[in-house]
Amino acid sequence: MSAPIRAKINIVYYSTYTHVQKLAEGLKRGAERVANVDVNILQVAETLPEEVLAKMGAPAKPENVPVATPDDLVSADGILLGFPTRFGMVPAQMKAFLDSTGGLWATGALRGKQAGLFFSTNTQHGGQETTAFTLLPYLAHQGLQYVPFGYGHPAMQKNTEVIGSSPYGAGIIAGVEGDSPSKTELEIAEAQGEYFAKQVLIRVLGEKAAEQQ
Repeated sequence: MSAPIRAKINIVYYSTYTHVQKLAEGLKRGAERVANVDVNILQVAETLPEEVLAKMGAPAKPENVPVATPDDLVSADGILLGFPTRFGMVPAQMKAFLDSTGGLWATGALRGKQAGLFFSTNTQHGGQETTAFTLLPYLAHQGLQYVPFGYGHPAMQKNTEVIGSSPYGAGIIAGVEGDSPSKTELEIAEAQGEYFAKQVLIRVLGEKAAEQQ
């Protein structure tokens, strides 16, 4: 009996105050519910000096999470990119990482792979959608297939609780107290992770079947 076909998902995030990191962990838990899917979490390298981070009160980056390289995008069948907002736009750290992938664009190395997004803002109207918008041109130029989450969790259609997330992906409203993500926000992240993993596995299985025809 032949071994089952497996899919690989790399979750690549940047997080200053651990909010996005916790969201990434939720996405991983959800994705791992899908059989025959391998999931890894990687972090984007910091670009701010240590003295600046110290003045910002930013905690140390986790030592057990590898720093992502462009090769980590190539090796994955699906990629989830997570980041906080900076004035409604993707932060410089994530932008610097993506800017380093020009060689992948030149060779078409990412064409056909699937990608999803998740994000964090400090307020309800701090850029939950506009921050996602700023990554769409990158996905298009690389030929990545964007997999939006849609309204994939019932809490996203209710207004009884203040939560992050949008049809573009799971999100957090961090707040000034830093008491996030909430239980509901993590549930949405897990739901997106599971949904994304299923879509990636379906594509991988379909491609393998097409090759055998």
